[in-house]
Amino acid sequence: MMNSRMMIANIALVCGLLMVGTGCESWWGGDDKTDTPEITDVPGSITDSETGKNVTGARFEDTCKKVDGITLSPVYFAFDSYALAPSETAKIEQVAKHLLANASHVLVVEGHCDARGSAEYNLALGENRAQAIRGHLANLGVDGNRLQTRSFGSEKPAMAGSGEAVWKMNRRGEFALYQK
Repeated sequence: MMNSRMMIANIALVCGLLMVGTGCESWWGGDDKTDTPEITDVPGSITDSETGKNVTGARFEDTCKKVDGITLSPVYFAFDSYALAPSETAKIEQVAKHLLANASHVLVVEGHCDARGSAEYNLALGENRAQAIRGHLANLGVDGNRLQTRSFGSEKPAMAGSGEAVWKMNRRGEFALYQK
């Protein structure tokens, strides 16, 4: 019995060493020169004043003007879930319609949670909710470069208090619309 456990431990150790030893060169600090095409003209990107190149990953709220006067309905979620309810998908379809008709608009999908759960858990759940909505928008034909996500966890409740009626309103995805 002891010999078989030692053999399994040794095999696991060898496998682990093989996996580490076969890592990519850039992980070990080697030269990571690739022929990746440069990304230019990404919505929400900003230009570095020294290099003149676009800086990708810029937040829309930092680089674009907020669009006021357009109301997009929040998408609500069940407790402890980021699955899109069929009753909520029509709201996402309306957002997609708007984005497809307004090519200069970009969107931040914000994920929110009720107050139950740890801060870390709620941030992760909020991100999953935002990503679920983003994925549905992309499936409806909205270019992913026009979509960003943010999770606020339980930090920005729609309603204060406790109880199912309040928690239900706080489990949501909201939309922040910007003009590029």
